[in-house]
Amino acid sequence: MSNPPTEFYSEERWQNWIGRIKDEDIDPEDESSARLLLNLQDDTAIAIAKIVAAYDDDELDQEDALGEIADVREIVLSEVDIEDEEKLILVDGVQTSLVCVFFAAEEYVANGPAEEGSVGDYLGAAADAEAEEDLDAALGYAAQAGTLIIDGDELDMTVAEDLEYGLVTEWINGLDSLQSAMSDPEVVEEDE
Repeated sequence: MSNPPTEFYSEERWQNWIGRIKDEDIDPEDESSARLLLNLQDDTAIAIAKIVAAYDDDELDQEDALGEIADVREIVLSEVDIEDEEKLILVDGVQTSLVCVFFAAEEYVANGPAEEGSVGDYLGAAADAEAEEDLDAALGYAAQAGTLIIDGDELDMTVAEDLEYGLVTEWINGLDSLQSAMSDPEVVEEDE
């Protein structure tokens, strides 16, 4: 049984969010603007959570689940057509946060949750790797933390407080959305 690739997420859905961002005055300091960007991120994380749940429930086999994740990633990480430089930077921040969500989901489907260590251990290792400018290793560690979150472990957001702002803190932001999506995978309404 094969599911159509648009069942979990669609190009149209992503473009609806991008259209809203284009149309609104976005100020990251403003709560409603911040909420819109967070909803954009959460909506994608929810789609990924649903794919992983379908895989765990044997509704998708490994190959189909990985294909669905790749489809969503291709939609969300493609270049965005926004002329406003500030809005483009904000959407890029959301895309950066979600990179780790995609890798974590792929790693979970391909190899299951990390066998050793805690979410905090892996995120600490990711921060250390980032400090050494080994971004591939940093992403690998952050993705391992994500597999544990998918498996039900808790992400304690205070872990990010001690870290210097960078890719790992962006990825932790994405993993926080993933954690919320795993616990309550309800669709974010686009008109909130």
